[in-house]
Amino acid sequence: MPNRTSRPTSARPAAPAAPRPRHPLLGGPAPILTACLLWGTTGTAASFAPAGAPAAAIGCAGLALGGILFLLTSRGARSLPARCTRAERWLLVLGALAVAGYPATFYPAVARTGVAVATVIALGSAPVFAGLLSWLTGRARPTARWTGATSTAVVGCVLLVLGPRLTGTGTPVDLTGVLLAAVAGLSYAVYASIGGRLIAHGHESGAVMGALFGAAGLLVLPLAPFVDLTWLGSVRGAAVAGYLALFTVHLSYRLFGHGLRRTSASAATSLTLAEPAVAAVLGVTVLGERLPYVSWCGLAVLGLGLVLLAAPVKGAVAGGR
Repeated sequence: MPNRTSRPTSARPAAPAAPRPRHPLLGGPAPILTACLLWGTTGTAASFAPAGAPAAAIGCAGLALGGILFLLTSRGARSLPARCTRAERWLLVLGALAVAGYPATFYPAVARTGVAVATVIALGSAPVFAGLLSWLTGRARPTARWTGATSTAVVGCVLLVLGPRLTGTGTPVDLTGVLLAAVAGLSYAVYASIGGRLIAHGHESGAVMGALFGAAGLLVLPLAPFVDLTWLGSVRGAAVAGYLALFTVHLSYRLFGHGLRRTSASAATSLTLAEPAVAAVLGVTVLGERLPYVSWCGLAVLGLGLVLLAAPVKGAVAGGR
């Protein structure tokens, strides 16, 4: 998932509707927002890695370890392909490629454009891509509420992350880095959309996310000989990698999958705009960073957009926006 160092039809009959949660927020937005809290700690956690540890290696290590752990501990994840239709198996393959493609494009984008630009482009474009994918596949048309709330959240995200750049001296932006960050946003939207579709087909959320991330973890393993992993041999390096694997991949995406059971993929990707807000607050309180007034205004605007997205709609059907 994006972070401060540097995250979607078959003949199968419809599954019986799951019982409604006791409170609407507990069925979708709350697990997704909790996942965002965990994703937002990634940058702070990675800052404790040994000096010289490449950002790409940190991201790949978290994905490989967390993804494989997810696959091994999720009931039904390893047998999911056998229970899927042929079309669903192709969706699993595409989803796993999208999961693996996120760090492969996001971290190089960070190296070329910096954390701020890469983060705002990847996170800001993901909800737009998710809404377009949902529309193009005929699953749902973007509603006025979703469009307004997402636009508000994206504007807040831009002000929050780019506040220091907007109030200081700007530097030229690398076009290749911008394109890579946009591809990362598309990758996130794709696997969120695929995960939501498979869950809507009646598959368990844990099995779906475990299969997607387990396969992605296996896909990035062949990259190990080409990156510096010596930092993993230290206590600090192992602790950082373990935290990233357990909390920012395994636990967070289990929560995200649970939230997708009652939240559309487009709304879910919009809610994940909360991640840079969490990362910014941790940067100030833990790492001693300072935010200009523009960033604090962006934080308030972002919070407003998230409230509009998370607030239950009277009479809404579970799983809709």
